[in-house]
Amino acid sequence: MSADIRPTPTVLVRAYANGIFPMGDGRTGTVQWYSPDPRAHLPLDDVHVPHNLRARIRKRAFAVTSDQAFDRVIRACADRDRTWITSRIIQAYTQLHERGAAHSVECWQGDTLAGGLYGVTLGGAFFGESMFFEISNASKVALIHLTRQLRAGGFTLLDTQYATEHLERFGVVEIPREDYLDTLDVALDQRTTWWPLSDAEAAALDRPVSSFDAATGNESTGNG
Repeated sequence: MSADIRPTPTVLVRAYANGIFPMGDGRTGTVQWYSPDPRAHLPLDDVHVPHNLRARIRKRAFAVTSDQAFDRVIRACADRDRTWITSRIIQAYTQLHERGAAHSVECWQGDTLAGGLYGVTLGGAFFGESMFFEISNASKVALIHLTRQLRAGGFTLLDTQYATEHLERFGVVEIPREDYLDTLDVALDQRTTWWPLSDAEAAALDRPVSSFDAATGNESTGNG
């Protein structure tokens, strides 16, 4: 899809609910819209955590938070030679964050923002957009914490849009777009809780998230 439609928060919510997402063009400033076939996702009940990363998470090498530095995270994700995260994209997702439907995950070492990621929530779906790191493994830790929090909060879909060799290490797979849309429809009807676990609970990889009381987060409905 290629129409240059302005990515307002309302347009973004409608697009994601229909399996569509935007990417900006850094050269022209336009926004293109995509619904790839096949579509990639990370099955939340089959996440692979590499052994060396598992040790870092257990030792809590990073403090992990959510929604503490959304603006810094999205701008850090955009800080590269070629980026689809243009000023129009940043503005739209920041507005969506202010409405409670876009979230960031941050990894810290002291006061240093070591890495993180951001994405969009609708019902029981999390649509991952981008990640970055300043300190090695920080974005990977953010991803694993995210998967734990999503499972604890009742989410059923972690959309990664495309599969890359990096993401496939964690269990990302591709499915036909038609199957993805069916999965999305189910996820959109879920009532969820965003970020219900403490940092220590999310880092306790040997314990299933169901063993924690995950009733204390921010409840989310079909619009984030």
